Amino acid sequence: MTTPALIGSPLWYASRAGGTLALVLLTATVVLGIASGGRTSPRRIGRFEVGLLHRNLSLLTLVFLTMHVATAVLDPFVHLNWTVSVVPFGASYRPLWLGLGTAALDLLLAVLVTSALRHRLGVRRWKAVHWLAYAAWPVTLFHSVGTGTDTRLPLQLWLYAACLTSVVGAVWWRLAKAGPGRVAGRLVAALAATAVPVVLAAFLATGPLQPGWAQRAATVAIPFGAGQ
Repeated sequence: MTTPALIGSPLWYASRAGGTLALVLLTATVVLGIASGGRTSPRRIGRFEVGLLHRNLSLLTLVFLTMHVATAVLDPFVHLNWTVSVVPFGASYRPLWLGLGTAALDLLLAVLVTSALRHRLGVRRWKAVHWLAYAAWPVTLFHSVGTGTDTRLPLQLWLYAACLTSVVGAVWWRLAKAGPGRVAGRLVAALAATAVPVVLAAFLATGPLQPGWAQRAATVAIPFGAGQ
């Protein structure tokens, strides 16, 4: 049957492109943050340059996230309002999966606001909130996989695999380079790096890669049979 990837409006294409680029940029931001933190900080590149690149990648992520959200709301097919862009799980169209995207956006906005107020909050409080960026990444990934009407396309699956491999690889590399101490934090990171790929693979096999996923994921009818 015909899919929205073939007959989608320009806003649909813009929304998917913005969301995909935001995921790629967020992945690069997270990988850089993991790889350059603590004792693994690169010696040939100054911390200022690494920090500047990290900040610019974060800002670019938010630019494409804004594009993704704006075009999704303006797209007449899904009938979203601006409220669902900041209040999770309130949409009538794919509420769970769109809600995950909204939750990820809220987490990233919290990081942005606290970064702007870093000197007033203090380093300890700022770092506590900054960890939300790492939590936003798997939420964003599951949002993309669950709500993306092009998830079954081989190119999109390879992109998800590349993002997943990059972050998980960075985590295991950081753990291998880590010194003594902070056992609890390393254990949590190891468990997350193991659990996310397993859960994602199981979810893909039983959800988006199965026929009829669009109807099961949505609470409204999909007139052109997406996911069939």
